[in-house]
Amino acid sequence: MSAVTPKRLSTGIDGLDDILGGGLSADRLYLIQGEPGTGKTTLALQFLLAGVQREERCLYVTLSETEKELREVADSHGWSLEGITLHELSAVESALQADADNTVFNPSEVELNETMAQVLATAEKVKPDRVVFDSLSEMRLLAREPLRYRRQVLAVKQHFARRRTTVLFLDDRTTDPSDLQLQSIAHGVITLESMATEHGAARRRLRVVKMRGLKFRDGYHDYRIEQPGLVVYPRLMVPRGNLDFDTGECLPSGNPALDALWGGGLTRGTSTVILGPAGVGKSTICTQYGHTAALRGERVCFVSFEETEGVMLSRARGMGLPLEKFVEHGTVDVHQVDPAEISPGELVHLVRHAVEQRGTRVLVIDSLNGYLNSMPEERFLVVQLHELLTYLNQHGVNAFLVVAQHGLLGSGMHTPVDVTYLADSVLMMRYFEADGRVRQAISAMKKRSGSHERTLRECQLTSKGLVIGEPLANFQGVLTGVPTFRGEHEVLLEAKR
Repeated sequence: MSAVTPKRLSTGIDGLDDILGGGLSADRLYLIQGEPGTGKTTLALQFLLAGVQREERCLYVTLSETEKELREVADSHGWSLEGITLHELSAVESALQADADNTVFNPSEVELNETMAQVLATAEKVKPDRVVFDSLSEMRLLAREPLRYRRQVLAVKQHFARRRTTVLFLDDRTTDPSDLQLQSIAHGVITLESMATEHGAARRRLRVVKMRGLKFRDGYHDYRIEQPGLVVYPRLMVPRGNLDFDTGECLPSGNPALDALWGGGLTRGTSTVILGPAGVGKSTICTQYGHTAALRGERVCFVSFEETEGVMLSRARGMGLPLEKFVEHGTVDVHQVDPAEISPGELVHLVRHAVEQRGTRVLVIDSLNGYLNSMPEERFLVVQLHELLTYLNQHGVNAFLVVAQHGLLGSGMHTPVDVTYLADSVLMMRYFEADGRVRQAISAMKKRSGSHERTLRECQLTSKGLVIGEPLANFQGVLTGVPTFRGEHEVLLEAKR
């Protein structure tokens, strides 16, 4: 006998549905845990609003917030709560008063069984398909004793299970974190977290702790609380599969001398790290590839941590690589991001959207230093980059990662994070001194697929783009910044004019 596939209910949050493989199993009880301010109420409202769209009956039982406060939350997101029955504790307390003239009871003074009887009576009238209880901390106060509290939660679970109702319990985690009784009762558990950073916006993330009978995407997933509600960015998982592009195709740069460094050009679907100090021309190399790809009609995406869009376009125009018309036509997308405001998951989501929705074939991240600053802990950067580059490779996207090295000349230069072993190709750019002038050198240091030049060449940034000279055969120690000269000066670019 084949297994019956459980009916799935959308949570109203696309990213969370993706993590859950389609949504929550219907007619089950779920626990949503998180400290105050993590977005539990917002998530619950999105869950009920998704039910309203399906013409389901929805009930929100609030033991902590008033109906007015809930409507204010909904208004802040531009939502209407029409179609959702709201039942607040103050109404229960009024109904339980023996004398209407008495003051409103304190929640801890109201007997739990009488309170829940009133709540369940409302549920019998509404006959909801979806129910939210907000929050369990108030139920815990009413119960006073852990055993009584657990029995009441089990009774609620069984009550709604018989009526084929899907229930969300919200919990603010004010009890002992080691108390896992409630998690054992729930069919599924989702935790929400908010982590303050030393600078910039707080980072929010969620994790599906358990989900019986469902295969879900494990681990932490970043999310934001925006005007449309929770926006969840699922952690990137790269499925193994066959590549759907010609792995032998070369990506031309539009500069024959640059292609010659790579032994004919970069291979399609590979990643390239461009190393060098500030101002040496790393971004211009990326712009060269992006401009040439746009001329071929391929979509290009620039993710800029360092420059504004206006500065980037102005710089490209000054190098004879105008991008404005491609930006206007939508062939080139420029995303200016603030490393203090963007989370790693949000950045991955931006890249996935560019690849899967926009059809991007060339992606530039400028620079990896900004990407590093968006990570709370450096050791996770390499792991995430590995996943990202594998994903781009499987989609035939050429990725260019700019890495700004600290320092300008000599042995004092160092790289903030070493990702050269992850990349398929590595291009190194350097300053060096000769004839009393600061010059620039370029060299292809690594290429996994095929041969490449192993020479050092001088390069210049001009109004006509990148100019690459002959091999610096008469110099030794160029990479140190202060080379030893052995030969004629004709090898230098100025001498050839």
